Amino acid sequence: MESIADRLSAMDDLYFPRAIQPTAINPSQRKLILLDLLSRDVPVFLERYGPKLTHEELRQFDALKNNYEINWHLNHLRSVMNPTSDELRSKSVTVKNRRRAYLNKLICDGHYFSEDSMREREPYLHHEYLGKFQDLSGRSMARPGERWSETLLRRAEEAILVAKIRGGAAEIGCG
Repeated sequence: MESIADRLSAMDDLYFPRAIQPTAINPSQRKLILLDLLSRDVPVFLERYGPKLTHEELRQFDALKNNYEINWHLNHLRSVMNPTSDELRSKSVTVKNRRRAYLNKLICDGHYFSEDSMREREPYLHHEYLGKFQDLSGRSMARPGERWSETLLRRAEEAILVAKIRGGAAEIGCG
């Protein structure tokens, strides 16, 4: 265990809680802090510094496997270091499910995929696929229930979007 503390104390980017950071100035003091933590609370040591340990160093903790917390940390660290094919597939599925859930949330909210917000995000792309097939006079007319000030603001925003569309066309080299 002393060899583990030796190796870890030489690292500059090692985490120490704010309360003991002022005392962890040089490697010898860091080593004493690490050895103290190892003797007091092995699960906390594995939680903080486990990712920095090697396979051989993790094997030194196998004697303490009968403790539930230590066993959990050892299994977790080993699965992170050498994930099985099932764990890799599970992680991939979790990431895909997270992305799909976020997409479903955006769809259900109704704002992100609304025509107005898509037009604001990518004016030229919106114009290429939808805008050039729409009636241009419909955008400048007042909408039912809309105040005059809202109509004027919408027209000003429309002018800005038209300028962006023309700028996008100029960048690509279209007319």
